[in-house]
Amino acid sequence: MQADITELKKKAAAHAVGLIASGMVVGLGHGSTAIHAVRFLAERLKSGEIKNVLCIPCSLQVEEEALQSGMPLTTFEKHPLMDITIDGADEVDIELNLIKGGGGALLREKIVAQASRRVVIVLDESKCSPFLGKQRHLPVEIVPFGWNTHVFFLESLGAKIRIRRNADKSLYHTDQGNLIADCNFNEILNPRELAAKIKTHAGVVEHGLFLDLATDVVIAGAGGVRHLKRDRPAPASRGDIE
Repeated sequence: MQADITELKKKAAAHAVGLIASGMVVGLGHGSTAIHAVRFLAERLKSGEIKNVLCIPCSLQVEEEALQSGMPLTTFEKHPLMDITIDGADEVDIELNLIKGGGGALLREKIVAQASRRVVIVLDESKCSPFLGKQRHLPVEIVPFGWNTHVFFLESLGAKIRIRRNADKSLYHTDQGNLIADCNFNEILNPRELAAKIKTHAGVVEHGLFLDLATDVVIAGAGGVRHLKRDRPAPASRGDIE
């Protein structure tokens, strides 16, 4: 069964990487599905099929993978906007909203997604749900200082909380040095309302609800690959800000 899931992930990732063209700035997602996309992109670059692609990784782990593959990296300072980001997700609902953060990189992933003209999510069909929270708990990134007070706040919103830990039972820390609270809200019937409530609390850095960010969702299943699309406002350019 696991081998079948891996093959589905590879099919979705290969389809998404086919959307990348020469000259693009590409966000590299984090996670078990997105890593296949990183490897497929590396193969296209090595073969010369596409050229002059620059990449911004969403995590230190993905950065290491990209460097080992010889992929050219850039920074937000040089390229504050990206043409496309390819990333995975833990769960997707019928409106193409997502829960992300199972791999612990939700803050960086959201920053990259918000700075991308096109956000392509790749996953297998087991990640599809009628409502977010039906299959996966919601990760919330919190600062270590006063972390138990942040937990009390999230519990007041109706969640059952588990602070993420490493295999040796030590506290898990993100690339930014924060903690992850995995929150069981059961089915999240109004994700926008919940997202707004979570962000009112000092000490909450970011949550794993990715709402209205995905422009494309590529789903691999037994019947093949489905490519779902929707429009969203383009990210602000530097000219817009100035």
